[in-house]
Amino acid sequence: MSDLPAIRLLPGRDRRAKAGHPWIFSNEVAMTPAARAIPPGSAVRVEGDDGVRHGVHHFNPHSLIAARRLSRDPEAAVDDAFWHDRIADALRLRDRLFPTPHYRLAHAEADGLPGLVLDRYGDLIALQANTAGMESATPAILRALDALVGPRAVVARNEAAVRALEGLPDATALLRGTEATGTVEEGGVSFSVDPLGGQKTGWFFDQRENRARVAALSRGETVLDAFCHTGGFGLQAAAAGAARVTLLDRSEHALATATATARRNGLEGRVDAVRAEAMEALERMGGQGTRFGVVVADPPAFAKARKDVPQAVRAYARLARLAAGLVAPGGILFVASCSHHVPSGEFADAVIAGLQRARRDARILAMTGAGPDHPVHPMLPESAYLKALTLQLS
Repeated sequence: MSDLPAIRLLPGRDRRAKAGHPWIFSNEVAMTPAARAIPPGSAVRVEGDDGVRHGVHHFNPHSLIAARRLSRDPEAAVDDAFWHDRIADALRLRDRLFPTPHYRLAHAEADGLPGLVLDRYGDLIALQANTAGMESATPAILRALDALVGPRAVVARNEAAVRALEGLPDATALLRGTEATGTVEEGGVSFSVDPLGGQKTGWFFDQRENRARVAALSRGETVLDAFCHTGGFGLQAAAAGAARVTLLDRSEHALATATATARRNGLEGRVDAVRAEAMEALERMGGQGTRFGVVVADPPAFAKARKDVPQAVRAYARLARLAAGLVAPGGILFVASCSHHVPSGEFADAVIAGLQRARRDARILAMTGAGPDHPVHPMLPESAYLKALTLQLS
């Protein structure tokens, strides 16, 4: 019998656990004094009131999501070998999917690593521990990465809003190595990444396949990449033969990185950078009659919490209206949402409403999400957070 502490579920509150859901909520747990005294982030055994054992979980008595499943095996030992094997399994999948080591290496629950994100840029790793359990497991995870990947550097980008719900502070730190700049090779372009100073973990691998699709549609066209960050969409479009690319973002750091990438890849002659608030710039350009053959609108999340959904839906409709007004007849509009609180149907409805207000007819060419290095847990629709529409407008 495992020596891990046990928590027990309340009578009648085990339905989701028996169905295989990887989360157990605090109102499903018998929060006895002993359970409340378990340090946040501890590994525990979970049992139903009927004695059925539901495996080993990370436990935080102070969080709404009180337990996150690590293993169905109630006797599993959560030791260095456990973390090595789990990360090795994620690594084997990515090596099957991609020819070069640039990908999301671990995508939380879908990889059996609840609350952990690992992005890999060759010999540079960005780590995001979003739960107390993964925070406490970070030293063991680093040892597993040392053995499996041997990274030159590992950066902790522990800034996700969910950490506050786990009682954790934000923190950015260099955990391994002496410097943390790197590159990503994608679409024939070598992009600089800066996990210490850039957004999130430095690069958005989730849009890889969408960037390739937009680039293929951009040959000979003028392209607007709004909310461009470091130019992932626009610079790949330029490399694919776009006639002219305009990068639009409010971040001076992001645009400086994008223009340096353009220069290093011999693309600067066809790339312009505009620093402005994207929504304001879209409205201004529309009023000036500016048109592009391809418009990309890939904003940050509009809904940070469930209460923000109505406002976010309105914002996506406005974004679609403004962006559609900049698309030349027969041109392409790509619009995306990374707000996991906004369901895909509501996002699509908002985009269609925006197109109607812009008086533009459209054909949907693709309805897509994140790439395969962002697998979806079948019991967690929340993990299918990215929604994107590629449309041709009349």
